[in-house]
Amino acid sequence: MSWIMKLKLLLFFSLAVVFSSCSEAPSKYIYNQGFIYGTMYHVVYESPNGKDFQEEITKKLNDYNQIFSTYEPTSTISKINNNERIKPEPLFMDCYNRSMEISEITNGAFDITAGPMVNAWGFGPEDKKKMTQEIVDSLKAITGYEKLKIENNRIEKENPNMKLDMSAIAKGFTCDLLSNYLAEKGCENYMVEIGGEVVAKGKNEKGRVWTIGISKPDETSFFASNDLQAKVQLPENALATSGNYRNFYVEDGKRYAHTIDPKTGYPVQHSLLSTTVLANNCMTADAFATAFMVLGLEKSIEIAAQHPEIKVYFIYAGEDGENQVYLSDNFKEHLIK
Repeated sequence: MSWIMKLKLLLFFSLAVVFSSCSEAPSKYIYNQGFIYGTMYHVVYESPNGKDFQEEITKKLNDYNQIFSTYEPTSTISKINNNERIKPEPLFMDCYNRSMEISEITNGAFDITAGPMVNAWGFGPEDKKKMTQEIVDSLKAITGYEKLKIENNRIEKENPNMKLDMSAIAKGFTCDLLSNYLAEKGCENYMVEIGGEVVAKGKNEKGRVWTIGISKPDETSFFASNDLQAKVQLPENALATSGNYRNFYVEDGKRYAHTIDPKTGYPVQHSLLSTTVLANNCMTADAFATAFMVLGLEKSIEIAAQHPEIKVYFIYAGEDGENQVYLSDNFKEHLIK
């Protein structure tokens, strides 16, 4: 993947992760970083015996890449997209099944078959198309989570031209998998972050609860702003943020945001600028954050109220043009005032 695409993916998430300097950390705290799924990852943990798990983490990430990355021609998801008759690994099926559940909850706002639409509008690795209603209709014909089913432990597609893309849930799931690994190794204090999706437990090297900063939406700033909208404590939670305000383009005087509605085939047009979701696992937070950007403010508030296991913080454009905030009651306990 190109550096431009990596930068796009990083900027997609308006999340400032607050790290302390490695040189100031006690000897037992280890800091690892690298690339996965076309974006950066950071892992910080207090290792009980001072052991650095970078080698093991790298191996695991390579294994996950061979399952979920559409950029790897031999990955599980690429084989399914190429209509090879394979039985996916249990990890793939765990992610797939949760994807289907959240698709049902959000009435298809979250949809792992929407990748071709995103690419066609110019927000993926492929060249942007000159979009017409005919092209949109052709893409809708190969989009729809309900057109997938499981038969004999295989994923069957209603249309062989359908392509799966788990980029809006796999990063969160991988955060969960790495955090589980660290816990198995006896780590009680750690934070795992991949492209803005975060899992944290315990305290940082300064003995404080892990703190994540949510950036103020600013579409005029190409790079992430240091101006924070809020600071969120994560004693033992997962967090994901999604936003439209940096990844967009203007064509023929019209603004096109990167969030595509799988139902209509067009970029969304609503006031919601940024969605932050807290949950017990990052796979759930990741998928809901994406779905809420599709649904818009009112529908997202309604769904969040029906699912108290998630906590939400939405930034939206008010009628006067000023940014406004909606947060669920159960999110308030995580804010630093």
